Order: sequence, then structure tokens, then C-alpha cells
Amino acid sequence: MQVSFLIPAYNEGGTIGAVIERVQALAFDKQLIVIDDGSTDDTARIVKELAAACDNITLLQQQNRGKGAALRVGIPYVEGDVVVIQDADLEYDPADVPALIEPILDGRADVVYGSRLSGGRPQRAYLFWHRAGNKLLSLVTGALFNTTLSDMETGYKAFRSDVLASLELREDGFGIEPEITGRICRKRLRIYELPVSYYGRTYDEGKKITWRDGFRALWVLVRVRIL
Repeated sequence: MQVSFLIPAYNEGGTIGAVIERVQALAFDKQLIVIDDGSTDDTARIVKELAAACDNITLLQQQNRGKGAALRVGIPYVEGDVVVIQDADLEYDPADVPALIEPILDGRADVVYGSRLSGGRPQRAYLFWHRAGNKLLSLVTGALFNTTLSDMETGYKAFRSDVLASLELREDGFGIEPEITGRICRKRLRIYELPVSYYGRTYDEGKKITWRDGFRALWVLVRVRIL
């Protein structure tokens, strides 16, 4: 069983090395696909140096187009049976991955979401409006798709590789998160949730998502539901 990690990265030179190190420490066969989304710092250089010493790291590079575009570039390179989306900013801890993929390995789930809002794991105190926005988006998701997901915007998602490859994705930016959620809900796939740790950043520390992405997420959810 091989697990592929899709790691989109934009100006994450301060954390990308640690993310790769922690993923590599996991005790199973791994493939790491890092998609550098037009970084202007040393992100690509760090990944190239690590890839030179490890044959399971692939670096892909593109002009800055957003997280969704980066993921779409990386998906065709997936070789593993299971795919994990791993952000490059260390807000999510790779130590949670074995539990995250277990329902897939056991044959019970097609997709597993790592929830920041279900409790039970360490959580940095949230920015209030981010938490409120996440809860609103999860509520809208539940109403539109008749589901009980508590954290549809989570960046920690695991998939059977054939499931991810089958999704018709077109969002370039952070709208990829609601688009993925809407697509898998429409397919009536088996979705599980597990609590994960969350070490969120402030804007001063490099957080990139904004309130504008929240409005985009609402539009994407409605579009996927009705079209």
C-alpha cells in the first residue's frame, strides 16, 4: 500500500523542509508530490535539494495560479493507492495521517476529512471570523447536500486515488476546497470525519486565505449543487 501526498506550496520556504521531513518519517511507503505555485522565496530550492537525496519526491513548478490549480497539476502524477492533501505550512501535523487514512485502508471509506471542529485534538485558538465562516460554510454544505460534515473547509483530506482522479475540478484558488466537497457529496461517496490537530497561523505568520475566499466558497457550493 502506497500513500501519495499532494503538497501545494507557495512561499513556504520556512516550513516546507519540516513538512517533508515529517511526512518521510511516517512508517509506510510514500510518494511526495510538491507543486510549487510560483514561489518567489527559496521553496523550490529546498525541495530540489531534498529530492536529489530521495527518489520518492517529485517537484512540479508552475506560475502562481492558486491551490486548486496546483492540485490539478499534481493529480496525474499520483501513483499511490491513497492520496492525502498535505498543506506546506505545518498547520496540519503529518503525525495525524495514519489515523486519517485508516478508514480507507479498512475498506470503510472513500474519503476521510480531518476535522478541526470536532474536538479531541490540540487546537490553536481560532480567529473568530474564520471559525464563524467555517461553521457557516459547513452548515450550508449540510443543507445543500444533506450531509453532517463539521469542517468542509479543512485542508486535511484523504482519498482513494481513483476517487480523487474521477472528480471534475476546475477551481484555481481556495475554492478548490468547497468544490471537492460538493463533488464528492454529489457522488454519494462514503465520507468519514476524524478529529485532527490544528496549528493555525495568523496573517502576520503567513496565512493566505481571506474573507473573499469565503464568499467564493458559497458560490462554488451552490454552483456544484445546481449544475
